[in-house]
Amino acid sequence: MALPLLQLDRHGWLKPTDNIRLVPSPNFDQRHKNETVSLLVIHNISLPPYQYGGPYIEQLFTNRLNPHVHPFFEDIKHLRVSAHFLIRRNGETIQFVSTDNRAWHAGVSRFNGRESCNDFSIGIELEGCDFEPFMPEQYETLSQLSKVLRARYTLRAVRGHEHIAPDRKTDPGPYFDWKQYQKESGWTKREMPEPQ
Repeated sequence: MALPLLQLDRHGWLKPTDNIRLVPSPNFDQRHKNETVSLLVIHNISLPPYQYGGPYIEQLFTNRLNPHVHPFFEDIKHLRVSAHFLIRRNGETIQFVSTDNRAWHAGVSRFNGRESCNDFSIGIELEGCDFEPFMPEQYETLSQLSKVLRARYTLRAVRGHEHIAPDRKTDPGPYFDWKQYQKESGWTKREMPEPQ
């Protein structure tokens, strides 16, 4: 099944379709004036851990997560985080923050000698974990979204959260197929992470 054409409006929001939803998060701020968006960061997330399909990622990114629903939620109830996009297991895309704004996805991070990658990056969460493969629909959506973002911004590199915060993070993890993603999305080898 062909994906609907993804389009960013002039404010950095995707055009909603049957497979694209906009769920604005309060967890963002303005980028520094004249900041160049140059990095794409790929993450994985599942809430509760290793469970898929529930409303909890949306609730986390919009500060509505009930800590009493699951013991793990008590540990993360203080977080104020977001990403620009979430790609569900079925390829559905949810946008939380305009790509023109700074989402709070990278935390303490470093790339090419620069700290605070949120300042100059766009964050995409894949619903998944470090212990099983991602779905073909996710790669298809991620590749199309990457092309749209590269057409708008001067993205010079793509990395996983594990590459910009290696002491803290492991995502998107060993099951993310960087070669497949590169082939489908058109990144050059020098724009991609070094093979492990």
